[in-house]
Amino acid sequence: MAESATGLPIRLEAVAAAPGGVPVLSGIDLVVESGGRTALLGPNGAGKSTLLRVLHGLIAPSSGTVFWGESSTRPARQAMVFQRPVLLRRSAADNVRYALDLAGVRGAEAEVRIDEALDEVGLRALAGRPARVLSGGEQQKLALARVWALRPEVLFLDEPTASLDPAAARSVEQIVADIHTRGTTIVMTTHNLAQAKRVADDILFLYAGRVTERTPAQEFFTAPRSPEAAAFLEGERL
Repeated sequence: MAESATGLPIRLEAVAAAPGGVPVLSGIDLVVESGGRTALLGPNGAGKSTLLRVLHGLIAPSSGTVFWGESSTRPARQAMVFQRPVLLRRSAADNVRYALDLAGVRGAEAEVRIDEALDEVGLRALAGRPARVLSGGEQQKLALARVWALRPEVLFLDEPTASLDPAAARSVEQIVADIHTRGTTIVMTTHNLAQAKRVADDILFLYAGRVTERTPAQEFFTAPRSPEAAAFLEGERL
């Protein structure tokens, strides 16, 4: 796969979004730098998933501008994993192979990447098994294997462990950490504060469609700067 120009940093300037005609985000100014791990937190309906999709280019802003690096065109070297992964009615290996084919990686190079990716997430022995019969945790690992094989510059994760048991969730967290170690920038939504503490370098807190603060993770949980974040954390601790 040919390397493209960098899509980082991602800059949002006065971005509003109204998917389906419903206003969700308003006045978002934000920069996502290379190499970090950012967790988006906030109450239900705050706009976390919508913001994630705007950053990834899946939702166009209703006003304002998104820049990926120096371009307003969404780059190829991004990936997204959802709470419920979208998998083809094919084997685990063929799901990874299909993603690589779309990215222009074929032949021997593709086979090497497929084996490596499935091995890294612990699914090498299940390469020939239909993806749809895998457990929930195994399906999420397969979605991450596709990411591993594609070697994206940025990985967006939307509640990637919300439907998993604690053991499967921690396994997914470790895979995400390994992907980050390889140089991928991570941006994720989560409702799990303990998870955010474990996996994030900084916290971006949304309330009513606006970013009310962005703070290093350790500082956010001990001394939030905005009253909205303080109230949210207090409510979560009750």
